[in-house]
Amino acid sequence: MSERKPLVGRPIERIEDLRLLRGKGRFVDDLERDGLLHAAIFRSSVAHGTIRKIDVDEAKALKGVHAVLKASDLGLPVPFVPVRLFPNPAMEKFWQPVLAYDKVRFVGEPLAIVIAESPAIAEDALELIYAEIDALPAVSSVQAERNEDSMLFEDHGSNRAFEYRIKRGDLDGVFEAAHYTRSERLYVHRHTGITMETRGVLSEWDDREQKLTSWGASKVPFANRKILAMLMQLPETSVEMIEGDAGGSFGVRGEFFPEDFLVPFAARLLNRPVKWIEDRREHLLAITHARDVACDLDIACDKDGHVLGLRATLYSNVGAYFRTSTPISPRNVGQFIPGPYRVPNYTGTVAVIVSNKSPSGTYRGPGRFEADFFRERMFDLAAADLGIDKVEFRRRNLVTEDQFPYALPAIEPDPVLTELDSGAYERVLDLCLKKVDWEQKQTLQGALIDGRYHGLAVGCFVEGGAAGPRENAKLVLEKDGSVSVYVGSSAVGQGVQTILMQIAADAMDLDMENVRVFHGSTTYVKEGWGSYHSRSTVMGGNAILLAAAELKQQILSAGAEILQCQINDVRYERGAVVSVHGGSVQLASLGERKLSYEATFSNSKHTYTYGSHAAHVTVDAETGHVDIVDYVAIEDAGRIINPLTLHGQAVGSIVQGLGGTFLENFVYDENGQMLSGSLADYLVPLATDYPNIRSTSIELRPSPNHPLGAKGAGEGGTIPVGGLMANAIAAALVDFDLKLTELPLSPDRIWRMIQEATTMPDAVAGSGSFLR
Repeated sequence: MSERKPLVGRPIERIEDLRLLRGKGRFVDDLERDGLLHAAIFRSSVAHGTIRKIDVDEAKALKGVHAVLKASDLGLPVPFVPVRLFPNPAMEKFWQPVLAYDKVRFVGEPLAIVIAESPAIAEDALELIYAEIDALPAVSSVQAERNEDSMLFEDHGSNRAFEYRIKRGDLDGVFEAAHYTRSERLYVHRHTGITMETRGVLSEWDDREQKLTSWGASKVPFANRKILAMLMQLPETSVEMIEGDAGGSFGVRGEFFPEDFLVPFAARLLNRPVKWIEDRREHLLAITHARDVACDLDIACDKDGHVLGLRATLYSNVGAYFRTSTPISPRNVGQFIPGPYRVPNYTGTVAVIVSNKSPSGTYRGPGRFEADFFRERMFDLAAADLGIDKVEFRRRNLVTEDQFPYALPAIEPDPVLTELDSGAYERVLDLCLKKVDWEQKQTLQGALIDGRYHGLAVGCFVEGGAAGPRENAKLVLEKDGSVSVYVGSSAVGQGVQTILMQIAADAMDLDMENVRVFHGSTTYVKEGWGSYHSRSTVMGGNAILLAAAELKQQILSAGAEILQCQINDVRYERGAVVSVHGGSVQLASLGERKLSYEATFSNSKHTYTYGSHAAHVTVDAETGHVDIVDYVAIEDAGRIINPLTLHGQAVGSIVQGLGGTFLENFVYDENGQMLSGSLADYLVPLATDYPNIRSTSIELRPSPNHPLGAKGAGEGGTIPVGGLMANAIAAALVDFDLKLTELPLSPDRIWRMIQEATTMPDAVAGSGSFLR
């Protein structure tokens, strides 16, 4: 028998794509049910105010309207959406009610839900609802905590909701004794993930079975089932959540939103299936936002550029409420300020500020995008002050191979101890520099050629992945000898079906056509944790390995019985049980025995993909336009399951990072009104905006933390983009001495900074640094 070539490691095209590209996908809005009703949400137009009255009588009277529900119609107490990730009792007062009932705290907050015969009638009914709200002063910036005249939560007594503290080493005396120190205030603006398909929910209540089925869940269907069952006062086994296809997630969708309760509630109340599809304006107003962090960062170095200490005070504007994933970004931004560098002493304080903006949560590279911008920008400034080459500055401070595992700073409260698992950081930096031809292009730094200034930058990053605590997979031997794989991981566009099929086929020593992967229902496995934190490949893949090992033992036992020999006398080979005495049994012959096994993989250790990015840009000082001439990315993702899907994730992630760096920006006025409520105002990168991206994923150091050796990947492309672009633009415009410490880097901002620098040169001088 010829040796079978492993599927893991091969660039296999996505199994999912043929169906999706042929228009055969089934997104939630494609679903129809008999007797289907449609929902629309009445939302607040006031950012902050006291609710006096919500009059829905006219809306109820409209022909075709079946119900209009306010908070008082839901029963008391009004349900609140709990925090899912790292909950803390101190956060409970900031949970979001599914419908506002006493105050409104952001424009777009749900006040009522209309159920009607058609989407158009439901939308018309919204126009007939009248809300009387006494407006209060809005707070929308990270300075909100100082506004004692306008509290979002009066009982709390402050707009500073919560605080994290992060520490490694001891900074006592470090800054006083250091050769060099510098202080900067930096800021990353608010933006979010724009998915191709907006959110949607279709729910159906089976009164006879007392069972609720809800379509449209993605990312974490099991967690959402738990929340929905709790809010609906149903056993979890009476609720089924079904994913369907999803037009992207990026961390912002797929968590539990108020509509994920309101639509099922209406379906049970009316005993009719109900569907709600979010429109784009609702998405921009009410989806989970991200970033919006200010940082006061201090650095201390010796004369050779070794970082002795970092001190960060961060202000994270999380918006009006704590949603399911809100705690993650503030934790991450504080913990990842040191990044892949050897910083012996670090303290971070993260003030979590509530304001009259849409609540925030995770978005691709949560917290790490911001932290990388703060750190990498500071490193370029410090290297220039010390007269040290920016590459050499980084090289001297990267974690070296003999220092792994390297512990990340601990977070208080709720510490999760984690450590950088493995890597060859300096080697990857060198590969990146070589590929971008760094030495040769250095002659272009700051050069004005054909009306454009040239600049180059390089930056390093780490990407956390493989969040635990566990994941499930069930393998079933079918009657025809194929193997069905049921997983708790979910598909959000990352190609999870293809990747897990490769892993399962190798584990069962079968061809891919003999393996099928099923995901997307809470009925498939006993427990599932979904897809976030770049975890599906590591956690789902290892669960498959465990289940496959046990299933093969069952197959060997059954085969030995048929062959009438001891189990030690048979071996498993290419989908058959082979006896040392001669004879074999094919899997199809064992299909009637109903062999299956569900395994749980538990893991408390994260993985850390790492890498370096370099960019060559030109800037037109007359317009502020930035052109990315070359973009090189190198990342080590440990064992690579599918180079093709990983490459797609890396490039897409970089493009998303560029969109967030240059274009995407939620702008609110002083009254808390969003000024970027359409895609004409909130700009996203188009196909014509993509630069030449050269991204390479390599296998250098597999993760030692689990059998598969893979590292969670897919978010790393986004993480270093902001800092990289800021440093490249600053290098190009070095003669203008711009104080480039904020994102976004939109053309108008760059242009204005250039104008200020040329008309008021002294205005940008002075950096807050000094040598001693």
